[in-house]
Amino acid sequence: MAATGRKHLVKDFNHFITCYLCRGYLIKPTTVTECLHTFCKSCIVQHFEESNDCPKCGIQVHETNPLEMLRLDNTLEEIIFKLVPGLREKEEQQELEFWKKNQPRENGQAENVRRQRLGLPDVGGDYGGGGGDEDEDGGNEDYHRSDPQIAICLDCLRNTGQSGESTVTDLMKRFIRCSSRVTVGTIKKFLSLKLKLPSSYELDVLCNGEIMGRDHTLEFIYMTRWRLHGENTYPMVLEYRPRIDFG
Repeated sequence: MAATGRKHLVKDFNHFITCYLCRGYLIKPTTVTECLHTFCKSCIVQHFEESNDCPKCGIQVHETNPLEMLRLDNTLEEIIFKLVPGLREKEEQQELEFWKKNQPRENGQAENVRRQRLGLPDVGGDYGGGGGDEDEDGGNEDYHRSDPQIAICLDCLRNTGQSGESTVTDLMKRFIRCSSRVTVGTIKKFLSLKLKLPSSYELDVLCNGEIMGRDHTLEFIYMTRWRLHGENTYPMVLEYRPRIDFG
């Protein structure tokens, strides 16, 4: 007679699929790459607002920006949803109810509330914050939050541009965090929307004094222009200015 295997209950796996911080099931499980401990994304992001150490083992994750050392674990998320019946639907329902109760009047405020719930910075200081505009791929409802993130600082270079005088000013919020897949072209669009520039107005985006190509991604710039030039500061600094006409 063949031996039958012991049936496992969900509680048998709770140690592996619950968050150390909130004690609930991992929602958008996010792993600290330095020690490989995993937490809910919103839990660990909020923790790193006050500390640079892992809340479970105490190791220093990063001297200045521990958020750089976080990675989403989409595989674990799918495993948890399969192990815990109804969890995915429950989370979606809770988010829907949250929206109904906290729907602000302005689109920009609504996006800020949604991003704060997910542990992301508000749209006033993040990619795609130009009043709910779609990205260059025609709009991605995921807002690229599953991508590796990168922090950048956008500084204004006050050069004379096309009209003989500079109409480009500093952003109210220069520090933003966005997907490492974002291109320079998207950064230019973001700047144009934030600075309310006419559609015909051209900008240059520079890193270490070199004009970056429109199709360059932030990850490419970081690897080939910022890090390889011995820059150890974080975030990465990009400068923008009106395009200079030499003709």
